[in-house]
Amino acid sequence: MDSKIKIITTFDDLYKAALNTLNPKQLSKNSYSGTVAAAILSESGKIYTGVCIDTPASMGFCAEHSAIATMITAGENKILKLVAVYKDGKIIPPCGRCREFISQIHDKNYECEVMVSKDSIVTISELLPYHREYK
Repeated sequence: MDSKIKIITTFDDLYKAALNTLNPKQLSKNSYSGTVAAAILSESGKIYTGVCIDTPASMGFCAEHSAIATMITAGENKILKLVAVYKDGKIIPPCGRCREFISQIHDKNYECEVMVSKDSIVTISELLPYHREYK
């Protein structure tokens, strides 16, 4: 018998993790946090979450970046699944900057599955149709 236990995490699990991470609040006169939350499933089966920080002059960052930073801090960089939600619970796709960032932190992340709506799951490769590997 295999001593390894395979952890299966569904998009429902990731969606719930993202929802539970939402924490919208004003940080300062012009800055906000937590209006978008993301949950990612790494290759090890661990879920990492993060929230966005919105600041003037675009100096903040996306929820996906926050979750990925936590994942990389833990020593991982391959993403299997990802979902992001807005403060009203609506599923939203990653922005172009996040799509490119995801594809560049591991050579196989273009295979990462992304929930872009309740009934639609696509890969990063599909979201970056002209993606090419840099050598």
